[in-house]
Amino acid sequence: MPIYEYQCSKCGEVFEAFQKINDKPLSHCKFCKGPVEKLISHSSFQLKGGGWYLSDYARKSHSASPSDSSSKKSEKSEKGGDSTPATPSKPAKSD
Repeated sequence: MPIYEYQCSKCGEVFEAFQKINDKPLSHCKFCKGPVEKLISHSSFQLKGGGWYLSDYARKSHSASPSDSSSKKSEKSEKGGDSTPATPSKPAKSD
């Protein structure tokens, strides 16, 4: 259940309330019964470090570039290193 923060316009008190997402926002302060305003709080979720996408997933190794791998493939085909013929896969039958 999310925790929401509210600030009273009358007394200035800031307080938290456990509410479901579908619940209506509070309208009165629990201390002085004055009008309240819902606050936008910082999330406790943080991504730290050098980056999670570029450094971890996008590149398998920093030394290999796409042109290096394509030249290696063409060298294999020229030397005859690829001896297994390519066979098309058959689609699965649905009953």
